[in-house]
Amino acid sequence: MTEALAATPQNAFETLLAGNRRFVAGASEHPNQDAARRTETAPAQSPFAVLFGCSDSRLAAEIIFDRGLGDLFVVRMAGHVLGPEVLGSVEYGVSVLGSPLVVVLGHDACGAVAATRAAIADGTTAGGYVRDVVEKVTPSVLAARAAGHTEDADYIAEHIRHTVDLLLDRSRALAEAVQAGRVAVVGLSYRLADGTAHLVTARGLDLPAGSVA
Repeated sequence: MTEALAATPQNAFETLLAGNRRFVAGASEHPNQDAARRTETAPAQSPFAVLFGCSDSRLAAEIIFDRGLGDLFVVRMAGHVLGPEVLGSVEYGVSVLGSPLVVVLGHDACGAVAATRAAIADGTTAGGYVRDVVEKVTPSVLAARAAGHTEDADYIAEHIRHTVDLLLDRSRALAEAVQAGRVAVVGLSYRLADGTAHLVTARGLDLPAGSVA
């Protein structure tokens, strides 16, 4: 089955959430995963969303959003921490491939956030290059602590918001695309136990009041 997708930020967002609802309900359609789609996308790609998520093995984007070949331009890093390569990948998805939606996907029980909380609480330092991940998550954890948060979900949400803010602060190309109405950036939090993706923050979408956590 090959499915055509409308390339607007709002439609892209609705398409993504519709796929997640199918996945949660156990009614995944597995669109764009057949031989015809493979042939269609071989010469070029036009993904409807750039998805920047955590590297966690339980966070496979095409599965939890019920998508297929050529639908999502996926970038993954432990703790969805930002670096030049990530920014370049996101900008490529938006500026070159024309994706109208950028998604930051975090999740509960995130090991990077847990390790950072432990390092701050115990005054310890992670070894090797894990230290770099912890250092980049630290501002989010400190902000959550300063706000008086104690629950894991609040720490995760703060880190997702921080990542969205960093994307827009550091990437002029992305910020200008959002300002022009060509692209939206959203932050979603995924729940491992039930498979649901919940909206945490959004830039460039016209959403009902109260829809953002």
